[in-house]
Amino acid sequence: MNGESQSELRAYCVDVARRAAAAAEVLALLDSPLKNRWLLASAGAVRGNVPAILEANGRDLAAAKDGGLSAAHVDRLRLTAARIDDIARAIEEVAALPDPIGETIERVRRPNGLEIAKVRVPLGVVLFIYESRPNVTADAAALCLKSGNAVILRGGKEARHSSQAIVDVLRATAAEQGLPEDGIQLVSPADRAAISRFLELDEYIDVAIPRGGEALIRLVADEARMPVMKHFRGNCHVYVDAWADLRMARDITVNSKCQRMGVCNACESLLVHAEIAEQFLPEMAGLLNQHGVEVRGDERVCRLVPSATAAAEEDYYAEFLGPIISVKIVECLDDAIRHINHYGSHHTDAIVTEHLSAARRFAAEVDSSAVMINASTRLNDGGQFGLGAEIGISTDKFHARGPCGVRELTSYKYVVSGNGHLRL
Repeated sequence: MNGESQSELRAYCVDVARRAAAAAEVLALLDSPLKNRWLLASAGAVRGNVPAILEANGRDLAAAKDGGLSAAHVDRLRLTAARIDDIARAIEEVAALPDPIGETIERVRRPNGLEIAKVRVPLGVVLFIYESRPNVTADAAALCLKSGNAVILRGGKEARHSSQAIVDVLRATAAEQGLPEDGIQLVSPADRAAISRFLELDEYIDVAIPRGGEALIRLVADEARMPVMKHFRGNCHVYVDAWADLRMARDITVNSKCQRMGVCNACESLLVHAEIAEQFLPEMAGLLNQHGVEVRGDERVCRLVPSATAAAEEDYYAEFLGPIISVKIVECLDDAIRHINHYGSHHTDAIVTEHLSAARRFAAEVDSSAVMINASTRLNDGGQFGLGAEIGISTDKFHARGPCGVRELTSYKYVVSGNGHLRL
Protein backbone atom coordinates (compact mmCIF):
# COMPACT_ATOMS: atom_id res chain seq x y z
CA MET A 1 0.00 0.00 0.00
CA ASN A 2 1.52 3.34 -1.05
CA GLY A 3 1.70 6.45 1.12
CA GLU A 4 -1.39 8.06 -0.40
CA SER A 5 -3.45 4.92 0.13
CA GLN A 6 -2.27 4.62 3.74
CA SER A 7 -3.23 8.25 4.36
CA GLU A 8 -6.70 7.68 2.89
CA LEU A 9 -7.18 4.54 4.96
CA ARG A 10 -6.19 6.28 8.19
CA ALA A 11 -8.51 9.22 7.40
CA TYR A 12 -11.36 6.75 6.81
CA CYS A 13 -10.69 4.93 10.10
CA VAL A 14 -10.44 8.17 12.08
CA ASP A 15 -13.74 9.37 10.60
CA VAL A 16 -15.51 6.12 11.53
CA ALA A 17 -14.07 6.19 15.06
CA ARG A 18 -14.96 9.86 15.62
CA ARG A 19 -18.55 9.27 14.54
CA ALA A 20 -18.76 6.22 16.80
CA ALA A 21 -17.47 8.24 19.77
CA ALA A 22 -20.07 10.96 19.13
CA ALA A 23 -22.81 8.33 18.93
CA ALA A 24 -21.60 6.68 22.14
CA GLU A 25 -22.19 9.93 24.05
CA VAL A 26 -25.84 9.82 22.99
CA LEU A 27 -26.31 6.10 23.51
CA ALA A 28 -25.00 6.28 27.08
CA LEU A 29 -27.97 8.49 28.03
CA LEU A 30 -30.79 6.57 26.34
CA ASP A 31 -33.49 5.11 28.53
CA SER A 32 -34.41 1.43 28.50
CA PRO A 33 -37.79 1.75 26.72
CA LEU A 34 -36.19 3.50 23.74
CA LYS A 35 -33.41 0.93 23.42
CA ASN A 36 -35.92 -1.90 23.69
CA ARG A 37 -38.19 -0.34 21.08
CA TRP A 38 -35.22 -0.21 18.71
CA LEU A 39 -34.35 -3.84 19.42
CA LEU A 40 -37.90 -5.10 18.89
CA ALA A 41 -38.32 -2.96 15.76
CA SER A 42 -34.99 -4.31 14.48
CA ALA A 43 -36.12 -7.90 15.00
CA GLY A 44 -39.27 -7.14 13.02
CA ALA A 45 -37.27 -5.41 10.29
CA VAL A 46 -34.90 -8.37 10.00
CA ARG A 47 -37.90 -10.66 9.47
CA GLY A 48 -39.33 -8.18 6.98
CA ASN A 49 -36.14 -8.13 4.89
CA VAL A 50 -35.56 -11.86 4.48
CA PRO A 51 -35.40 -11.73 0.63
CA ALA A 52 -32.80 -8.94 0.61
CA ILE A 53 -30.67 -10.64 3.27
CA LEU A 54 -30.84 -13.99 1.45
CA GLU A 55 -29.87 -12.32 -1.84
CA ALA A 56 -26.82 -10.74 -0.18
CA ASN A 57 -25.95 -14.06 1.46
CA GLY A 58 -26.21 -15.77 -1.93
CA ARG A 59 -23.45 -13.50 -3.25
CA ASP A 60 -21.24 -14.41 -0.30
CA LEU A 61 -21.91 -18.14 -0.79
CA ALA A 62 -21.05 -17.95 -4.47
CA ALA A 63 -17.78 -16.19 -3.70
CA ALA A 64 -17.01 -18.68 -0.92
CA LYS A 65 -17.36 -21.66 -3.23
CA ASP A 66 -15.20 -20.00 -5.87
CA GLY A 67 -12.66 -19.18 -3.15
CA GLY A 68 -12.33 -22.79 -2.08
CA LEU A 69 -13.75 -22.50 1.46
CA SER A 70 -14.41 -25.81 3.20
CA ALA A 71 -17.92 -27.23 3.49
CA ALA A 72 -17.89 -26.46 7.22
CA HIS A 73 -17.01 -22.81 6.59
CA VAL A 74 -19.67 -22.52 3.90
CA ASP A 75 -22.27 -23.96 6.27
CA ARG A 76 -21.35 -21.39 8.94
CA LEU A 77 -21.76 -18.67 6.35
CA ARG A 78 -25.07 -19.89 4.91
CA LEU A 79 -28.32 -18.18 5.92
CA THR A 80 -31.80 -19.60 5.49
CA ALA A 81 -35.19 -18.17 6.37
CA ALA A 82 -35.08 -20.20 9.58
CA ARG A 83 -31.62 -18.93 10.49
CA ILE A 84 -32.68 -15.34 9.83
CA ASP A 85 -35.63 -15.90 12.15
CA ASP A 86 -33.13 -17.15 14.74
CA ILE A 87 -31.23 -13.85 14.32
CA ALA A 88 -34.44 -11.92 14.96
CA ARG A 89 -35.28 -14.03 18.02
CA ALA A 90 -31.79 -13.44 19.44
CA ILE A 91 -32.35 -9.68 19.15
CA GLU A 92 -35.68 -10.06 20.96
CA GLU A 93 -33.94 -12.01 23.72
CA VAL A 94 -31.51 -9.13 24.20
CA ALA A 95 -34.46 -6.73 24.43
CA ALA A 96 -35.91 -8.87 27.24
CA LEU A 97 -32.72 -8.62 29.32
CA PRO A 98 -32.55 -6.15 32.22
CA ASP A 99 -30.82 -2.91 31.23
CA PRO A 100 -27.55 -2.76 33.19
CA ILE A 101 -26.92 0.96 32.65
CA GLY A 102 -27.58 3.11 35.71
CA GLU A 103 -27.75 0.10 38.02
CA THR A 104 -26.38 0.82 41.48
CA ILE A 105 -23.97 -2.01 42.14
CA GLU A 106 -23.44 -1.03 45.75
CA ARG A 107 -24.00 1.96 48.00
CA VAL A 108 -22.41 2.89 51.31
CA ARG A 109 -22.87 5.75 53.77
CA ARG A 110 -19.70 6.82 55.50
CA PRO A 111 -19.68 7.77 59.21
CA ASN A 112 -19.38 11.44 58.20
CA GLY A 113 -22.59 11.21 56.14
CA LEU A 114 -20.92 11.01 52.71
CA GLU A 115 -22.87 8.69 50.38
CA ILE A 116 -20.86 6.68 47.84
CA ALA A 117 -22.60 4.72 45.07
CA LYS A 118 -20.97 2.49 42.47
CA VAL A 119 -23.06 2.88 39.30
CA ARG A 120 -22.86 0.82 36.11
CA VAL A 121 -21.96 2.74 32.91
CA PRO A 122 -21.17 1.81 29.26
CA LEU A 123 -17.64 1.15 28.08
CA GLY A 124 -18.05 3.64 25.21
CA VAL A 125 -16.90 2.54 21.74
CA VAL A 126 -16.35 -1.16 21.05
CA LEU A 127 -14.19 -2.29 18.11
CA PHE A 128 -15.43 -5.81 17.36
CA ILE A 129 -13.34 -7.92 14.97
CA TYR A 130 -14.92 -11.26 14.18
CA GLU A 131 -15.24 -14.23 11.88
CA SER A 132 -17.61 -14.85 9.00
CA ARG A 133 -20.87 -15.90 10.69
CA PRO A 134 -23.48 -13.27 9.72
CA ASN A 135 -25.58 -13.81 12.86
CA VAL A 136 -22.68 -12.50 14.95
CA THR A 137 -23.14 -9.10 13.29
CA ALA A 138 -26.65 -8.73 14.70
CA ASP A 139 -25.74 -10.23 18.08
CA ALA A 140 -22.87 -7.78 18.60
CA ALA A 141 -24.90 -4.75 17.52
CA ALA A 142 -27.81 -5.69 19.79
CA LEU A 143 -25.61 -6.32 22.83
CA CYS A 144 -23.59 -3.14 22.38
CA LEU A 145 -26.57 -0.82 21.94
CA LYS A 146 -28.50 -2.46 24.78
CA SER A 147 -25.52 -1.71 27.04
CA GLY A 148 -25.25 1.87 25.76
CA ASN A 149 -22.15 1.36 23.61
CA ALA A 150 -21.40 2.26 20.02
CA VAL A 151 -19.88 -0.55 17.96
CA ILE A 152 -17.50 -0.61 15.01
CA LEU A 153 -17.94 -3.97 13.28
CA ARG A 154 -15.10 -5.46 11.27
CA GLY A 155 -16.42 -8.81 10.04
CA GLY A 156 -14.77 -11.39 7.84
CA LYS A 157 -14.65 -10.52 4.17
CA GLU A 158 -16.39 -13.81 3.33
CA ALA A 159 -19.63 -12.47 4.86
CA ARG A 160 -19.35 -8.83 3.81
CA HIS A 161 -22.55 -8.73 1.73
CA SER A 162 -24.60 -10.58 4.37
CA SER A 163 -23.26 -8.42 7.20
CA GLN A 164 -23.87 -5.24 5.24
CA ALA A 165 -27.47 -6.22 4.54
CA ILE A 166 -28.06 -6.86 8.26
CA VAL A 167 -26.33 -3.63 9.32
CA ASP A 168 -28.36 -1.65 6.76
CA VAL A 169 -31.55 -2.93 8.39
CA LEU A 170 -30.32 -2.15 11.92
CA ARG A 171 -29.13 1.36 11.02
CA ALA A 172 -32.36 2.21 9.22
CA THR A 173 -34.37 1.05 12.21
CA ALA A 174 -32.14 3.07 14.55
CA ALA A 175 -32.83 6.22 12.53
CA GLU A 176 -36.58 5.52 12.63
CA GLN A 177 -36.46 5.13 16.43
CA GLY A 178 -34.39 8.25 17.05
CA LEU A 179 -31.10 6.49 17.81
CA PRO A 180 -27.82 7.62 16.20
CA GLU A 181 -27.11 5.49 13.12
CA ASP A 182 -23.39 5.78 13.77
CA GLY A 183 -23.86 3.68 16.86
CA ILE A 184 -23.54 0.76 14.42
CA GLN A 185 -20.91 0.96 11.68
CA LEU A 186 -19.56 -1.81 9.47
CA VAL A 187 -15.99 -1.27 8.30
CA SER A 188 -15.65 -1.25 4.52
CA PRO A 189 -11.95 -2.02 3.79
CA ALA A 190 -11.43 -5.77 3.63
CA ASP A 191 -7.65 -5.75 4.12
CA ARG A 192 -6.12 -6.25 7.56
CA ALA A 193 -4.37 -2.88 7.37
CA ALA A 194 -7.67 -1.34 8.47
CA ILE A 195 -7.51 -3.33 11.71
CA SER A 196 -4.07 -1.94 12.50
CA ARG A 197 -5.24 1.63 11.87
CA PHE A 198 -8.24 1.24 14.16
CA LEU A 199 -6.08 -0.30 16.88
CA GLU A 200 -4.09 2.96 17.02
CA LEU A 201 -7.16 5.08 17.82
CA ASP A 202 -7.38 4.77 21.58
CA GLU A 203 -8.53 8.37 21.85
CA TYR A 204 -11.86 7.27 20.30
CA ILE A 205 -12.10 3.49 20.85
CA ASP A 206 -12.40 2.19 24.41
CA VAL A 207 -12.04 -1.57 23.96
CA ALA A 208 -11.21 -4.06 21.19
CA ILE A 209 -12.83 -7.49 21.13
CA PRO A 210 -11.39 -9.98 18.62
CA ARG A 211 -13.32 -13.17 17.94
CA GLY A 212 -11.72 -15.62 15.55
CA GLY A 213 -8.52 -17.59 15.05
CA GLU A 214 -5.50 -17.37 17.33
CA ALA A 215 -3.43 -15.47 14.75
CA LEU A 216 -6.03 -12.69 14.53
CA ILE A 217 -6.39 -12.42 18.30
CA ARG A 218 -2.62 -12.22 18.82
CA LEU A 219 -2.39 -9.52 16.13
CA VAL A 220 -5.00 -7.46 17.96
CA ALA A 221 -3.43 -8.06 21.39
CA ASP A 222 0.02 -7.07 20.09
CA GLU A 223 -1.05 -3.92 18.26
CA ALA A 224 -3.93 -2.49 20.28
CA ARG A 225 -3.41 0.71 22.26
CA MET A 226 -6.70 0.15 24.06
CA PRO A 227 -7.70 -2.76 26.34
CA VAL A 228 -8.49 -6.07 24.60
CA MET A 229 -10.98 -8.74 25.71
CA LYS A 230 -9.67 -11.98 24.24
CA HIS A 231 -9.13 -15.69 24.26
CA PHE A 232 -6.36 -17.25 22.19
CA ARG A 233 -7.35 -20.92 22.23
CA GLY A 234 -10.16 -23.14 23.42
CA ASN A 235 -8.26 -26.23 24.58
CA CYS A 236 -11.05 -27.62 26.76
CA HIS A 237 -10.84 -30.78 28.88
CA VAL A 238 -13.15 -33.43 30.27
CA TYR A 239 -11.75 -35.30 33.26
CA VAL A 240 -13.43 -38.62 34.16
CA ASP A 241 -12.78 -39.27 37.83
CA ALA A 242 -12.53 -42.65 39.57
CA TRP A 243 -15.92 -41.86 41.16
CA ALA A 244 -17.65 -41.03 37.88
CA ASP A 245 -20.95 -42.43 36.65
CA LEU A 246 -19.49 -43.94 33.48
CA ARG A 247 -22.68 -43.70 31.43
CA MET A 248 -22.87 -39.99 32.28
CA ALA A 249 -19.16 -39.64 31.48
CA ARG A 250 -19.65 -41.15 28.03
CA ASP A 251 -22.62 -38.90 27.28
CA ILE A 252 -20.83 -35.76 28.47
CA THR A 253 -17.66 -36.59 26.53
CA VAL A 254 -19.53 -37.27 23.28
CA ASN A 255 -21.57 -34.10 23.63
CA SER A 256 -18.54 -32.00 24.60
CA LYS A 257 -16.53 -33.21 21.61
CA CYS A 258 -19.03 -34.12 18.91
CA GLN A 259 -22.09 -31.88 19.26
CA ARG A 260 -20.14 -29.26 17.31
CA MET A 261 -16.41 -29.68 16.80
CA GLY A 262 -15.31 -26.38 15.29
CA VAL A 263 -16.11 -24.13 18.25
CA CYS A 264 -14.06 -22.81 21.15
CA ASN A 265 -15.95 -24.69 23.89
CA ALA A 266 -15.68 -28.13 22.29
CA CYS A 267 -13.64 -30.68 24.24
CA GLU A 268 -10.16 -31.23 22.79
CA SER A 269 -8.63 -33.41 25.52
CA LEU A 270 -9.96 -36.28 27.63
CA LEU A 271 -8.34 -37.25 30.93
CA VAL A 272 -9.28 -40.58 32.55
CA HIS A 273 -8.47 -41.80 36.04
CA ALA A 274 -6.30 -44.95 35.95
CA GLU A 275 -8.70 -46.91 38.18
CA ILE A 276 -11.52 -46.85 35.61
CA ALA A 277 -9.53 -46.52 32.37
CA GLU A 278 -9.73 -50.19 31.40
CA GLN A 279 -13.47 -50.26 31.98
CA PHE A 280 -14.19 -46.89 30.38
CA LEU A 281 -11.79 -46.18 27.52
CA PRO A 282 -12.41 -48.98 24.98
CA GLU A 283 -16.15 -48.26 24.78
CA MET A 284 -15.55 -44.49 24.90
CA ALA A 285 -13.10 -44.72 22.02
CA GLY A 286 -15.62 -46.75 20.04
CA LEU A 287 -18.24 -44.03 20.50
CA LEU A 288 -15.77 -41.37 19.40
CA ASN A 289 -14.82 -43.44 16.37
CA GLN A 290 -18.50 -43.66 15.41
CA HIS A 291 -18.41 -39.86 15.14
CA GLY A 292 -15.24 -39.99 13.04
CA VAL A 293 -13.00 -38.76 15.86
CA GLU A 294 -9.34 -39.84 15.87
CA VAL A 295 -7.96 -40.69 19.33
CA ARG A 296 -4.37 -39.65 20.08
CA GLY A 297 -3.24 -41.10 23.39
CA ASP A 298 -0.36 -41.86 25.67
CA GLU A 299 1.24 -45.32 25.81
CA ARG A 300 -1.38 -46.78 28.16
CA VAL A 301 -4.25 -45.38 26.10
CA CYS A 302 -2.79 -46.99 22.96
CA ARG A 303 -2.61 -50.36 24.71
CA LEU A 304 -6.28 -50.16 25.69
CA VAL A 305 -7.45 -48.66 22.38
CA PRO A 306 -5.80 -50.41 19.39
CA SER A 307 -7.17 -47.81 16.94
CA ALA A 308 -5.50 -44.92 18.83
CA THR A 309 -2.33 -43.27 17.57
CA ALA A 310 0.50 -42.09 19.80
CA ALA A 311 0.07 -38.52 21.02
CA ALA A 312 2.89 -36.03 20.66
CA GLU A 313 3.55 -33.41 23.32
CA GLU A 314 2.03 -30.68 21.16
CA ASP A 315 -1.23 -32.65 20.88
CA TYR A 316 -1.97 -31.90 24.53
CA TYR A 317 -1.69 -28.16 23.85
CA ALA A 318 -3.73 -28.30 20.64
CA GLU A 319 -7.08 -26.76 19.81
CA PHE A 320 -8.02 -29.17 17.02
CA LEU A 321 -11.38 -27.65 16.07
CA GLY A 322 -12.13 -30.90 14.29
CA PRO A 323 -12.33 -34.71 14.61
CA ILE A 324 -9.24 -35.32 16.78
CA ILE A 325 -9.02 -35.67 20.56
CA SER A 326 -6.01 -36.13 22.84
CA VAL A 327 -6.44 -38.68 25.64
CA LYS A 328 -4.32 -39.29 28.73
CA ILE A 329 -4.61 -41.61 31.72
CA VAL A 330 -3.87 -39.88 35.03
CA GLU A 331 -3.17 -41.42 38.41
CA CYS A 332 -5.21 -39.05 40.53
CA LEU A 333 -7.19 -35.82 40.73
CA ASP A 334 -4.00 -33.86 41.43
CA ASP A 335 -2.48 -35.09 38.16
CA ALA A 336 -5.61 -34.07 36.25
CA ILE A 337 -5.60 -30.58 37.73
CA ARG A 338 -1.88 -30.11 37.04
CA HIS A 339 -2.31 -31.32 33.45
CA ILE A 340 -5.23 -28.96 32.77
CA ASN A 341 -3.55 -25.92 34.28
CA HIS A 342 -0.36 -26.65 32.32
CA TYR A 343 -1.71 -27.61 28.90
CA GLY A 344 -5.11 -25.92 28.93
CA SER A 345 -6.14 -22.47 27.74
CA HIS A 346 -8.21 -21.37 30.79
CA HIS A 347 -11.41 -21.60 28.75
CA THR A 348 -13.72 -24.47 29.83
CA ASP A 349 -12.88 -27.63 31.74
CA ALA A 350 -15.19 -30.32 33.11
CA ILE A 351 -15.07 -33.03 35.76
CA VAL A 352 -17.38 -36.05 35.84
CA THR A 353 -17.59 -37.37 39.40
CA GLU A 354 -20.01 -38.42 42.13
CA HIS A 355 -17.47 -37.42 44.79
CA LEU A 356 -18.38 -34.02 46.25
CA SER A 357 -14.93 -33.20 47.61
CA ALA A 358 -13.30 -34.02 44.24
CA ALA A 359 -15.78 -31.73 42.48
CA ARG A 360 -15.09 -28.94 44.98
CA ARG A 361 -11.32 -29.27 44.63
CA PHE A 362 -11.52 -29.33 40.84
CA ALA A 363 -13.71 -26.20 40.84
CA ALA A 364 -11.38 -24.38 43.23
CA GLU A 365 -8.05 -25.34 41.66
CA VAL A 366 -8.68 -25.41 37.89
CA ASP A 367 -7.95 -21.90 36.62
CA SER A 368 -10.50 -21.54 33.83
CA SER A 369 -13.23 -19.11 32.85
CA ALA A 370 -15.81 -21.84 33.47
CA VAL A 371 -15.54 -25.11 35.38
CA MET A 372 -18.28 -27.64 34.65
CA ILE A 373 -19.26 -30.31 37.18
CA ASN A 374 -21.08 -33.25 35.56
CA ALA A 375 -21.98 -31.10 32.56
CA SER A 376 -20.78 -30.66 28.97
CA THR A 377 -18.15 -28.06 28.09
CA ARG A 378 -20.51 -26.96 25.29
CA LEU A 379 -22.72 -25.32 27.92
CA ASN A 380 -20.22 -22.49 28.48
CA ASP A 381 -22.24 -20.09 26.36
CA GLY A 382 -24.03 -16.79 26.90
CA GLY A 383 -27.40 -18.15 25.81
CA GLN A 384 -27.06 -21.25 28.00
CA PHE A 385 -26.07 -19.07 30.98
CA GLY A 386 -29.11 -16.84 30.53
CA LEU A 387 -27.06 -13.86 29.35
CA GLY A 388 -28.78 -13.70 25.96
CA ALA A 389 -26.45 -13.49 23.00
CA GLU A 390 -22.75 -13.16 23.73
CA ILE A 391 -20.05 -11.09 22.10
CA GLY A 392 -17.46 -13.73 22.94
CA ILE A 393 -16.01 -15.90 25.71
CA SER A 394 -13.12 -14.20 27.45
CA THR A 395 -10.25 -16.09 29.12
CA ASP A 396 -8.84 -12.81 30.46
CA LYS A 397 -9.14 -11.93 34.13
CA PHE A 398 -9.53 -8.19 33.46
CA HIS A 399 -12.12 -6.90 32.98
CA ALA A 400 -14.49 -9.74 32.13
CA ARG A 401 -14.17 -13.53 32.11
CA GLY A 402 -16.29 -16.21 30.47
CA PRO A 403 -19.31 -15.46 28.25
CA CYS A 404 -19.60 -11.70 27.70
CA GLY A 405 -23.12 -10.33 27.52
CA VAL A 406 -24.58 -6.91 28.25
CA ARG A 407 -23.19 -6.64 31.80
CA GLU A 408 -19.69 -7.52 30.62
CA LEU A 409 -19.91 -4.62 28.15
CA THR A 410 -20.11 -2.16 31.04
CA SER A 411 -17.83 -0.56 33.59
CA TYR A 412 -18.76 1.56 36.60
CA LYS A 413 -18.16 4.94 38.13
CA TYR A 414 -18.51 6.28 41.64
CA VAL A 415 -21.20 8.84 42.35
CA VAL A 416 -20.44 10.61 45.62
CA SER A 417 -23.07 12.78 47.38
CA GLY A 418 -22.27 15.13 50.20
CA ASN A 419 -23.62 18.19 51.96
CA GLY A 420 -20.73 20.60 51.81
CA HIS A 421 -18.29 17.87 52.84
CA LEU A 422 -14.59 18.85 52.86
CA ARG A 423 -11.44 16.87 53.44
CA LEU A 424 -9.82 17.88 56.69
